[in-house]
Formats: sequence, C-alpha cells, structure tokens
Amino acid sequence: MTLVLSTKNKDFFEQVYQVVRLIPSGRVTSYGALANYLSIKSAARMVGWAMNASHSHLDVPAHRVVNRIGLLTGRLHFETDSTMQERLEAEGIKVINNQVQSFSSIFWDPAIELKL
Repeated sequence: MTLVLSTKNKDFFEQVYQVVRLIPSGRVTSYGALANYLSIKSAARMVGWAMNASHSHLDVPAHRVVNRIGLLTGRLHFETDSTMQERLEAEGIKVINNQVQSFSSIFWDPAIELKL
C-alpha cells in the first residue's frame, strides 16, 4: 500500500492523522515511528501533541499510538485513565501495567507497511 499525503492540507497534524487512520485494528505504532515516516525523525513529541489534539477527530484511532517501548503514555489525555487500555483490549491487545504485551509482534511500522 502506498499512501499519498494530502496536497490540499500540508498541516503536520493532518498528515499524522492520515497515517494513524491506516493503523489496522489490533496493531500499534509509536510516536517516533510516525515522525520517522513523515521524515521528521526528531518530531516524536510533535506527534504526541497531534494525538492529544486528535480527540475532536473521532475517526483518528489515537489509542493505537504508544511510546517506543509500548507504554500507554497518552492514556491521561483520554476520557478516563483506562479508556486507552479498554480500546486496545477491545481490539485483542493485551495490556498489563499500562504496557502493551507482545509489543514487537503487533508493532505496525508505517515506513515498512506503507513503503512510501
């Protein structure tokens, strides 16, 4: 699959949302992997800001974005402290102590999966 980023809207947050919408159910990615895919390797924190602002975009599965070792660092920005974990578990992802289990086997790397 090849993703063609919107030429209509070059806004960084919108580019992040376009990629996050492609993360399959039952898979997760990291802030850094998204930043790397968007060719801004040092922008993992900006991806985090985009995820924090994504909650008004109901079609952006922000719960599928975790930190580089699978921690649910964004969980405090959801409706409740457990919402992110509940959404991941509803997709079959096991979470213990706010950390995704079997992280490497369910990790979705857009640089590999989208081959842009």
